[in-house]
Amino acid sequence: MRRPSAIPVTAPPVEPVRAAPVEPTDDEATPPERLRTAGGGIDASTGAGADGRRADADDAHGTAPIRPDHGGDPAVSRGAGDDAEDPDPSAQAPLTARDLWAATRARRKALRSEIRRFTQRSRRRRIGWIIGAAVTLLVVGGSVGAAYSPLFAVRTVTVEGAHALNAADVQKALSGQVGRPLALVDSNAVKAALIAFPLIETYRLEAHPPHDLVVRIVERTPVGVVQTEDGRFTVVDVAGVALSTTETRPAGYALIDIAGGTGSRAFPAVGTALRTLPAELRAQVDSVTASTPDDIVLQLASGAKVTWGSADKSAEKTLVLQRLMTASPGATSYDVSSPGVAIVG
Repeated sequence: MRRPSAIPVTAPPVEPVRAAPVEPTDDEATPPERLRTAGGGIDASTGAGADGRRADADDAHGTAPIRPDHGGDPAVSRGAGDDAEDPDPSAQAPLTARDLWAATRARRKALRSEIRRFTQRSRRRRIGWIIGAAVTLLVVGGSVGAAYSPLFAVRTVTVEGAHALNAADVQKALSGQVGRPLALVDSNAVKAALIAFPLIETYRLEAHPPHDLVVRIVERTPVGVVQTEDGRFTVVDVAGVALSTTETRPAGYALIDIAGGTGSRAFPAVGTALRTLPAELRAQVDSVTASTPDDIVLQLASGAKVTWGSADKSAEKTLVLQRLMTASPGATSYDVSSPGVAIVG
């Protein structure tokens, strides 16, 4: 940063000083001797008379000796007489309180102007952030307010994924959510209403503004029937959940004959094996027996016996069984307990 240079002070005008006439002394020659040069005709005078004439000539032309320059220092260049004659009379005027107040105000004004100039970019950036935040708050606040207002109330309930279930029954069970804002749908109340339908394995709620509530359900897959102690038949899924109970054995379901029923250790393995089978192949299974999770045996309606083994690699065993049944439809037994080495009997 450049340092400011000092302001030169203008020296006051120098007044010519006239030399006093020099009186001749007795030692000097009274009559001046005039010498004429041979070529120029110029007289040269010596003595006090010549000095006097030169002094008179200097007075006539208004010349004076030049004082030495002291670098513009007023204290050195100006004498006592110069101090008395100051060219700026206002410099000697005393400062009043009004002058100090005006000077302070001008300085503050200049300082504020400089601050505004140097902080202009940051102020613009701050204004931009404030405007952006205000717009964001306005949009978010408006969206939240609208979502919780009657403008987005539930008017229709749509059930998707219902096959064995009656969708109208599910809609009727969820009629209590009609009229509520989509953001305030009570998920606990929906769960309590859907528990009454054993066929529903999972469900998912979707809000479709402005007025639609969609319920996507996944029904349980019946894998067979279990005969209870009272002689009735209960349709169960892979988890052993009772889906329906009838007095007679329903058609199209395999009879699961396991000691201990759905509470035994072998039932999860049997359920997994039956669920892996395609629907058309599952319909051909007449009964299933198993004493342990590793000795599952399927009895087909055609009379053929399928040794399944454990529930491991059930998908691979299903593919091998389908190929064997296609290649040997009249076989009486199929052993797929080791899918890599299948046996047809």
